Amino acid sequence: MALMKTAVIPEFFARLKKAIPEPETELEYENVYHLLVAVVLSAQATDIGVNRATGPLFKTIKTPAQMVALGEKKLIDHIKTIGLFRNKAKNVIALSHLLIERHGSEVPRTHDELQALPGVGRKTANVVMNVAFGEATIAVDTHIFRVGNRTGLAPGKNPLQVELKLLKRVPEEYRMHAHHWLILHGRYTCKARTPMCPACVVNDLCTFKGKTTLSSRAE
Repeated sequence: MALMKTAVIPEFFARLKKAIPEPETELEYENVYHLLVAVVLSAQATDIGVNRATGPLFKTIKTPAQMVALGEKKLIDHIKTIGLFRNKAKNVIALSHLLIERHGSEVPRTHDELQALPGVGRKTANVVMNVAFGEATIAVDTHIFRVGNRTGLAPGKNPLQVELKLLKRVPEEYRMHAHHWLILHGRYTCKARTPMCPACVVNDLCTFKGKTTLSSRAE
């Protein structure tokens, strides 16, 4: 994969911004604790599936203490439509205990403190820091990993390599929302199996050699 020229990267993000001026997470939440729980639940699951499960849950559960009182068994009943629900329920209850014991029931604001919570890895920590606390972090999920490699924007063998390269290559003015632009682009345009290259607003800037055409997508 050819590396995208540094000179065209500002135009790449300018076009994504023009298409979606104010990108937001598609996870639904009422407070920072909800966001943390939703992101933990979203691992290997769709945002739509998580929202379907957390909608009824978040109507009554607003705090870590309420989640602990609900208990793991009843939490499983709420999230059993989500993949890996048993392990996720265990993590959500455990991280809720730690938030109460170590952080006064508040979600911490640093990478290290967030990643010390059960079920919270680097990607989850980056999402929370970006969405909840306005930090210019980039959480590399499967969509961003694919877009970073396929377009030549930030090729890497693993998510961390892609993240670090993006932090170097994305212009500062676009860094705050880069995470969401790239996720949404990967989710709806630069799809895994059949990318929608003819409809892509950055088609001419992308270095992907296997671009689809209208005829190839119709086959």
